[in-house]
Amino acid sequence: MKDEEKIKEGTLNIENNVGNKPGGTKGEYLIESEEPLAEALKVKLEKVKALKKSGKKIYKTRFDKNSDISDIKIKYSSLKAGEKSEEVFKIAGRLISFRKHGKVTFSDLKDFTDKIQLYINQKNIGEEKYNEFLDLDIGDWAGAEGTVFVTHAGELSINVSRFELLSKSLRALPEKWHGLKDKELRYRQRYLDFIVNPEVKNVFLTRIKVINSIRKFLNDSGFNEVETPMLQSIPGGAAARPFRTHHNALDMDLYLRIAPELYLKRLIIAGFDKVFEINRNFRNEGISYKHNPEFTMLEFYQAYADYNDMMDLTEKLIKFVAGESIGKLTTDYRGNNIDLGAEWQCFSMLESIQKFCGIKVSFEDSIKEFEDAAKGMNVEIEKDSGKGKIINKIFEAVVEPKLIQPTFIKDYPIEISPLARRHPDNENLVERFELFIGGEEIANAFSELIDPGEQLDRFRSQAKSKIEEERITGKIDIEFLKALEYGMPPAGGEGIGIDRLVMLLTNSSSIRDVILFPLLRPE
Repeated sequence: MKDEEKIKEGTLNIENNVGNKPGGTKGEYLIESEEPLAEALKVKLEKVKALKKSGKKIYKTRFDKNSDISDIKIKYSSLKAGEKSEEVFKIAGRLISFRKHGKVTFSDLKDFTDKIQLYINQKNIGEEKYNEFLDLDIGDWAGAEGTVFVTHAGELSINVSRFELLSKSLRALPEKWHGLKDKELRYRQRYLDFIVNPEVKNVFLTRIKVINSIRKFLNDSGFNEVETPMLQSIPGGAAARPFRTHHNALDMDLYLRIAPELYLKRLIIAGFDKVFEINRNFRNEGISYKHNPEFTMLEFYQAYADYNDMMDLTEKLIKFVAGESIGKLTTDYRGNNIDLGAEWQCFSMLESIQKFCGIKVSFEDSIKEFEDAAKGMNVEIEKDSGKGKIINKIFEAVVEPKLIQPTFIKDYPIEISPLARRHPDNENLVERFELFIGGEEIANAFSELIDPGEQLDRFRSQAKSKIEEERITGKIDIEFLKALEYGMPPAGGEGIGIDRLVMLLTNSSSIRDVILFPLLRPE
């Protein structure tokens, strides 16, 4: 039963435990639900009531901290047992453990950077304050002031002279030794995941470094960062099923973007030589270990360049990002050691099928020969597929999983590449490449199609497709075609999946492990 239904029936007890009762104070809303936790919550709630009744403020507005815990530990890492410093620090964080020994209590305080042991001695702070400290709970946020010393056991600690409760925790944290193991629960309650699984934070710190280093590389290479619309009247730039919404004031349907490509190309037409966007895209499709309906992409475009220039730029970019974010050019991923510093391979799609499948396919072959080749490799193809789509299906099923070390696959069938320039040596192909690492696609790039007449023909062909996603994203974007008619310079364009790149660099098995709050089915 959903929470809304429980509220209507009165079976979900979410109430104002103070303010909703006679004599209560308006605005003091506390949650008392989830039957297995009800008793523990009741104990905490009674404690909160008692603290409030005594006049104590348990939700403070600020605390004047002067240091992060990691800075203290670095600065005094050379102190030996029994040594101390007279420097006074003010730190704040969450209390994650208590160890009481008579009139002395040890507690671990954890901030975003690290954790440190607090030493609370009744002799130093007085009996009343000492008892106040003992009344705190694991999970509470507290501020502490004191000097640094090292215990006889060798533990760097803060000798607390003053402390204050900053915010009361009502719910018990997951049990220390077992932690939070349930994957589904970890994704739903990511805040708990960070608290009890420190290694998770490191993944997202790496993600931050990845995005910062992408910006640095592109800024230093003369690119300008821009922002383009997320709400679009016609979805384009990729073949995917979009999310649709409605704008009430204009009484019109809009789509969440599946890619920013057509707007970024407008900027190239406008005279911007180099542009990039780190963008959120939305695709109304399935969820898997490498797909989330909302995801992050880097797209960048460079005037006067082609897909060969994009290959060179991509290799330099990813090597730079790896060095900046993980400090090396090697990474373990799905049981494979990936060497980004070694020579990157490059094959055309047809060459890769010959190399990894042991068969030679050519557009000179009949459609039946293509279908027989796919059947011989147990590759399922959709009815009425053309040669280009069959080639791509064979590639995805048989070749792609074998591309472990960095490999560029270039020269794709025109049938599956409606926005790329036709290959000068083969009218069935386009100047397009994808980068594969660890058996997965990381990047997709073209020499851009700049002929408005041919682009119109490609849109028309897409609009006639039997595949719904291609029909939707093949709608003729008149405004984009109008922009093309003003003239677009030769250009190379590319998209890189930031989520997948972070997966690679952090050896994460699922895209959910690198997205802070992935989409999940309601409980």
